[in-house]
Amino acid sequence: MDYNSIQQLLKLAARNNKRIGEIVLAVEAEKENESPDTIRGQMVISWEVMKQSLKKGVTEDIRSISGLSGGDGKLFFARQPKYLSPHISKAVAWALGVAEVNAAMGRIVACPTAGSSGIVPAALMLAKERLAVDEEKIITALFTAAGIGIICSVNASISGAEGGCQAETGVAAAMAAGALTELAGGSPTMVGHAVALCLSNMLGLVCDPVAGLVEVPCVLRNAGGLMQAVLAAELALSGIQSRIPVDEVIEAMNEVGDSLPESLRETALGGLANTPTGNQYRKKVQ
Repeated sequence: MDYNSIQQLLKLAARNNKRIGEIVLAVEAEKENESPDTIRGQMVISWEVMKQSLKKGVTEDIRSISGLSGGDGKLFFARQPKYLSPHISKAVAWALGVAEVNAAMGRIVACPTAGSSGIVPAALMLAKERLAVDEEKIITALFTAAGIGIICSVNASISGAEGGCQAETGVAAAMAAGALTELAGGSPTMVGHAVALCLSNMLGLVCDPVAGLVEVPCVLRNAGGLMQAVLAAELALSGIQSRIPVDEVIEAMNEVGDSLPESLRETALGGLANTPTGNQYRKKVQ
């Protein structure tokens, strides 16, 4: 049993009447020649680290060495939202906070990268609180997210230096969108549409880190990626479908990434990094 595309993964889940995460777990156990319990145990450890960074990011005064980031997660967590629901507002704070823990050299789970580490944990904690799902389902959802990330990494990229920020926060958001959709009872087909819709909305996002650091605009893009994930999940759960098949969207993301100039692929030579203020920050940090 194996898969090389989202559609193959979705068909395996539907044919075997299992969650996508259960298929991913079985495949990984077979590849690693380990028991499913062993592989699942490793994911439990990852979830524990995620929960620690979620808490730290919104309760502690975190500051990066550069001074470019820190404190936004805690600040947002404490405020009363004007437009967002309390649940979504907390999730945004979590996404910001985890990204700030990363920028301050704290312990996080690269999901799929360090720069996009806040999106999936924040989304799953949102589901845990909003839907009252248990830890067992959260762990399975992490495998669902992992399967989506694996396919994106093989058929496109998860590297900002290779494919722009669409390959980092974009893929992280797509992973979260798929996991959220499944946790809310969505079918494998709906999961596929959620991934496609999310990636479509983030197609072309460039990687332009100010001063070459994973802080500005990276931290705030974790919050934006979370919102795109939630939106895509809700769209798919309502029955809205992506007109472009999910695997073609991933191929398009790869094509767009290849087309980006070097200045917009993590070199800090273009975009926000090359603004007058961005260059001032670079000189200050150096």
